[in-house]
Amino acid sequence: MQIVTDSGTDYQLSLAPINGLKAHVVPLVVTYEGKTYYEGVDIKAEDFYAMLSASSSLPTTSQPSVGVFAETYRRLAANDPDILSIHISSGLSGTVNAARAAAALVPEANVTVVDTLTLSAASGWEVEAALRTARAGWPVEKILALLDRIRSASMSLYTLSDLKYLIHGGRISHMKGLIASLLHIVPIIGVEKERGKYVQMGQTRSFTRALNHLVDLIAGQVKPGASLRVQVLHAQNPSGASILRDAIDRVFKCHWLPMAPMSLVLGAHTGPSMVGVAFAPQDVFDEIP
Repeated sequence: MQIVTDSGTDYQLSLAPINGLKAHVVPLVVTYEGKTYYEGVDIKAEDFYAMLSASSSLPTTSQPSVGVFAETYRRLAANDPDILSIHISSGLSGTVNAARAAAALVPEANVTVVDTLTLSAASGWEVEAALRTARAGWPVEKILALLDRIRSASMSLYTLSDLKYLIHGGRISHMKGLIASLLHIVPIIGVEKERGKYVQMGQTRSFTRALNHLVDLIAGQVKPGASLRVQVLHAQNPSGASILRDAIDRVFKCHWLPMAPMSLVLGAHTGPSMVGVAFAPQDVFDEIP
């Protein structure tokens, strides 16, 4: 079985580079100041965020085309027709729909498309689990059941101090975003599980308070001292990410995954100030080989 994903899952950040596991990544696309970039092909996240910080221009993004997915499936099917294609939320991107349309065009491939209903680290955990279990020879039905359990147990939260990127990308109401900016309100945003869309989960008057509130929200979901898998990501805000990591570490028994910049296509909608965290009870992952 072969695993396909998109660059928005950030799956590489969950895997040690020496373990030999690798998915086939279809790049998401960002257009900035008149130039189009393919994530991981001709631009890295760090370089994009540096560009974003140095300019007042606002980016636009797009999912991979149906044709790109079809070509990927067709090429892979020549070696192994069984393909598990795992992607960021259909509530936030058209990537899943493009993958499904492409699968219908390649009858020689047996493609199962998975909508993670989330993004970045939490969706990457599903890709990691699929890679490990496929290597161990698990049947697809057993893998899908595990991915369902990971999805149900995982949660993503983030905060940011500059709302103009969310407003520009249409992820929040222009009027609500304008009012929040004028009042210097810092939102706490999560990804709800039913449709995989952004939902506001609170607000504060400072970024530091917002980081602390993220910890409070985690404690509202799991008991302090619990054993958690946790991953903190950011756009271009390593200091904020470190503060959040330290605060979480004081409350929970953490199994940490690497802290790093998140997918640039996702960060294009949040801006450089964004800090986010994905977490889930560690025991959900204990059966993964």
